[in-house]
Amino acid sequence: MSGARHDLHHDVTGTGQPQVRRRDVGLRSERGPVLLAVMLSTALVALDSTIVATAVPSIVRDLGGFREFPWLFSTYLLAQAATVPVNGKLADLFGRKPVMYYGIGVFLLGSVLCAAAWSMPVLIGARVLQGLGAGAVQPMGMTVIGDIYTLRERAKVQGYVASVWGISSVLGPTIGGVFSQLLSWRFIFWVNVPLCLLAAWMLRRFVEGVERRRAKVDYAGAVLLTLATTLVVLGLLEGGQSWAWASWQTVVVFLTAAVLLAGFVLVERAAPEPVLPLWVFTSRSLVVTGAVSFLVGGLVLGLSSYVPTLGQDVVGASAIVSGLVLGALSLGWPVAAAVSGRLYLSVGFRLTGLAGVSLAFAGALWLALADPGGSLWHVALACLLIGFGMGWVASPALVVAQSSVAWGQRGVATATNMFGRSVGSAVGVAVFGAVVNAATGARPTAVTLATGVHRVFVGILLITVVIAALEVLMPARVSSPER
Repeated sequence: MSGARHDLHHDVTGTGQPQVRRRDVGLRSERGPVLLAVMLSTALVALDSTIVATAVPSIVRDLGGFREFPWLFSTYLLAQAATVPVNGKLADLFGRKPVMYYGIGVFLLGSVLCAAAWSMPVLIGARVLQGLGAGAVQPMGMTVIGDIYTLRERAKVQGYVASVWGISSVLGPTIGGVFSQLLSWRFIFWVNVPLCLLAAWMLRRFVEGVERRRAKVDYAGAVLLTLATTLVVLGLLEGGQSWAWASWQTVVVFLTAAVLLAGFVLVERAAPEPVLPLWVFTSRSLVVTGAVSFLVGGLVLGLSSYVPTLGQDVVGASAIVSGLVLGALSLGWPVAAAVSGRLYLSVGFRLTGLAGVSLAFAGALWLALADPGGSLWHVALACLLIGFGMGWVASPALVVAQSSVAWGQRGVATATNMFGRSVGSAVGVAVFGAVVNAATGARPTAVTLATGVHRVFVGILLITVVIAALEVLMPARVSSPER
């Protein structure tokens, strides 16, 4: 089996002591079933981040709580983003498989409680559990892929997983609408039960040789990071909406987050096993790829949130047609991700990323210059170009992050990249929401909505420009410490 690994750990912690460990990760793993388990669990996480959107009217009719329904999205996102770095570190200490099983189990429990919810507060609390599970499943799946496949093999495999993420996150609203209209909104969550069990059963084929050693878990750092991240994302989600940006609530939330982050830095400097090692922020590759992932998250949420709004409330198209327009994003993404490996192995990561962001820039420019109230065909074509471009940006960035470190740091590196994307999604929701609200006012009309969505498209164009600047800093090639 080619999955066997013998990793030489160079000193990346700054201690001056080289670390040499043998990792027989994947030596007896059946990689096909493991890959399917990762793809299935990734699909569940991606679907549940968007699947609730089109089911909201049915949920509100059944449970009430119209004013509270935005928390169905924000709590899931909060719990997921805040726990990703913690789970990444735990995976480096105790192995990927236990953390993955924990994530699937918690996600399954949250899904059952969501399906059985009898009130909006109960449903919101159950969504928190789903987010906690997603915060473990998402980074662990990508880390497992990094463990059992070589750098050259990952060129193809990461494309498969990236395509699953892109397709699932875009198709989520369509599937949610079908379930809520033809069956019941509760089936959105009940369907997760057999899929979670299937993913856990297939994951049993993953065998990792983890050296059992005494480890002191950085509980203080984990709590501080989780609380600080929660407050930052909460302030971004609620600022300008539930609270005014200049209100005392917003100021208190961000000041408290800043104090907690300062305390977190002090704790991490002294912790023997820091949950998020500060060396991560001194690695150029990890900083650049994390920033790219952050911007990709904001770009995808901007399109996913406002292309359907443009289609239904401005152009007057049906929900199905609007969903198909957004679906063009999921057509280009997996195709590009699937072939990105061959491209970056031949021309390098930097040129691959620049080629991808050039296509995304062309699509975003088309959106920014076209009449937002005109035909949806130009929007679909632009989404296709952007999706294709992001396939050459997102997947190679993750491969660079994973290949820049050895086995013992790969969980942290992957989690940092996923954390950037989750927080970027939250920031995208907040910023683009504030932009649209400023344009529409208290009584949105088709004209003001068109203005607001056009400003979102301009913002997406600016994001592609920043990504292009970051791609210039991307390494042309990486030499993985695993060989």
